[in-house]
Amino acid sequence: MKSISIISIVLVILLGLFLWGYGGSKGTTASVQGVTQTPASASELTAAETLYDFGTISMKDGNVTKDFTVENTTSKDIVLSTVVTSCMCTTAYVVGPDEKTKGPFGMPGMGYTPPVNEVMKSGETRTVRVVYDPNAHGPAGVGRIDRFVTITDATGGTLELEVKALVTP
Repeated sequence: MKSISIISIVLVILLGLFLWGYGGSKGTTASVQGVTQTPASASELTAAETLYDFGTISMKDGNVTKDFTVENTTSKDIVLSTVVTSCMCTTAYVVGPDEKTKGPFGMPGMGYTPPVNEVMKSGETRTVRVVYDPNAHGPAGVGRIDRFVTITDATGGTLELEVKALVTP
């Protein structure tokens, strides 16, 4: 009886610490690789399509790719600073008007992610090529996926692109 009471008290304390830590994580800044950033604001870049669902894809068929068109609809130049992905199974590339490709850009903290440093003049577009590897997570990677590519401009504005799929073996 005494051991049940002690175990109950320990579980309540652990649950309290967990909830306290979870509730305390709602700060207004984020730190990625030692750089503190304020919450993101919307970029002045636009994309007619920001979500793409691949539908059902098979691991045995390998990588799938989606090209998104991003446009500068402002009257000024916009500098693309970074492109990052939400998971190591996803990479992104920026394709310039000269068809030169920059990248791969991946998940922060999972290796070197180079800066983009791409200037988009008023009215210009860029292709952001998103590549998802359904085999990256191994056999446990089946099921629904939802991955993001975040483009950040020099002013700190962000544009988010999203891909979804149902992964089968």
